[in-house]
Amino acid sequence: MKHPLDMFAYCPICGSKQFVTNNFKSKRCKDCGFTYYANVCAATAAFIVNDRGEILVVRRGKEPAKGTLDLPGGFVDMDETVEEGMRREIQEETGIHATKMEYLFSFPNQYLYSGITVHTIDMDFLVRVPAETRARAADDAAECMWIPIRHLQPKEFGLTSIRRAVERFLEVARIE
Repeated sequence: MKHPLDMFAYCPICGSKQFVTNNFKSKRCKDCGFTYYANVCAATAAFIVNDRGEILVVRRGKEPAKGTLDLPGGFVDMDETVEEGMRREIQEETGIHATKMEYLFSFPNQYLYSGITVHTIDMDFLVRVPAETRARAADDAAECMWIPIRHLQPKEFGLTSIRRAVERFLEVARIE
């Protein structure tokens, strides 16, 4: 796999071709001195659990892993806190207004998007909702469904990072 910095051949400030590797996570322009660091992008995923011991999962409507199970979530936007990003993604994909969220854990991830590998840090949250909560699929979720937590099958989740998160959730989460 190519390093993300390999995608940049020219300095984004002055256009020089003297944009060379500075260290593992940065490139530096020999002409203007600009240094660019490749940092991870923030991403979220929600374990939305109701009072009946069910979890809300979505079916991916887009690539990568179109048609497989997923958790509501996505990239955090600029000028947005992680919590705001998590609430926005839940709203966009399911129509649910999340109020009670608890941070669980995180995983480093690599997400292939438009042929480019995006390095992320995926932050996973527990979101508790009442049993009567309704969800509707929207945005990049093709379908929403409530399933009993005890029936969760990590292998049905198409993205490696989400599969790992589901495995960890099943190991450590205390759902009452």
